Amino acid sequence: MSEDFDTFVNNLQEQIFDEAREAFGDAGFERWRNPRYCGPLADADAHARVTGECGDTMEIFLKFENDRVCNAAYRTDGCASSTVCGSFAAEMTVGKTPEEVADISGEAILEKIGRFPDEDHHCAFLAAETIREALGQYMRNQTPHGNK
Repeated sequence: MSEDFDTFVNNLQEQIFDEAREAFGDAGFERWRNPRYCGPLADADAHARVTGECGDTMEIFLKFENDRVCNAAYRTDGCASSTVCGSFAAEMTVGKTPEEVADISGEAILEKIGRFPDEDHHCAFLAAETIREALGQYMRNQTPHGNK
């Protein structure tokens, strides 16, 4: 009985992996299995938290050095698609100036991932919006307050 159950579980896991690889492509599947830039980032210079219309919440953490992102991280309570998008989005900020970070769009994230389910494209746009919010916080913190 135990051997039958183990075989069933192994076959089910392989089926899930095959379906995920088909949906996300090789790069997205690998990132889902081994997320990178997963936060939080304790010494972040900027942090934003945005909840999308789907109910998923994305957080982005940015650390700057010499006016470039030197480290980034994400955190999400969402689905596998949010995990994949958050991971790629955080990675895309590293080494970039604020102006370059501002150009990271949902479309750019989807292009970086490659293949991605149409019904989950909103996850890439949530990640891009969260990046913009974090960048906005960073930029506001760079502006001197009350200096005349």
